[in-house]
Amino acid sequence: MISFLEYDFMQRALIAAALVGLIAPLIGVFLVQRRLALLGDGMGHVALMGVGLAFLLGTAPVPTAMVTAALGAFLIEFIRNRSRTAGDVALALLFYGGIAGGVLFASLAPGKASSSLNSYLFGSLSTVATGDIWALVVLALSVLVILAIFGRELFAVSLDPDIAQVQGIRVRVMSTLMAVLAAIVVVVGMRVVGLLLVSAIMIVPVAAAQQLTRSFRSTAVIAVIIGLVACIAGLAGSFY
Repeated sequence: MISFLEYDFMQRALIAAALVGLIAPLIGVFLVQRRLALLGDGMGHVALMGVGLAFLLGTAPVPTAMVTAALGAFLIEFIRNRSRTAGDVALALLFYGGIAGGVLFASLAPGKASSSLNSYLFGSLSTVATGDIWALVVLALSVLVILAIFGRELFAVSLDPDIAQVQGIRVRVMSTLMAVLAAIVVVVGMRVVGLLLVSAIMIVPVAAAQQLTRSFRSTAVIAVIIGLVACIAGLAGSFY
């Protein structure tokens, strides 16, 4: 039987899938604990606007989507802190406006940008280039470094924001950082599983891990293992 690793494009796809399987559950465990499981889905909508804007302006999709998603993360936290009641409606408008804006910008772009949008909506592992791999590696390392530095504060905020505030932790800053990390993961995963499903690889492994353990750290470890197995097994299965 032919090994899928004999092909260069599958080697690149494997690296990309492994990076997403590693990073996404690490952020997802904080989102689930904070009851923000749908944040990743919303950030995917905002990132889609960045992709469409990149097609329109002729810039690189990944950096443009990263900047757009990060700005969206700041705006989301600003809206949530201003009003929870009005914030829900505003966030819904922001999310739906993001996907509508992405389609609009792509349709206005020259060439066949609209058809290229599908590779970001649903993922396109077989077309991941070497430059994409390096971008994914840089983004993934950035997430790991930030988690290593601020992991305890993020955990405290996810567990109980009020207690974290009493302990002197800047809750708003940490909440915004969590949203930005979710935005980074969305951009990392958009070429692998697509913007419409990237939230699944952030949340589903965590939900599965919670059925096996009650410890936060154990949940994170098991979720990463499930995420890696799911991404790699899915890639190998789709090849064969």
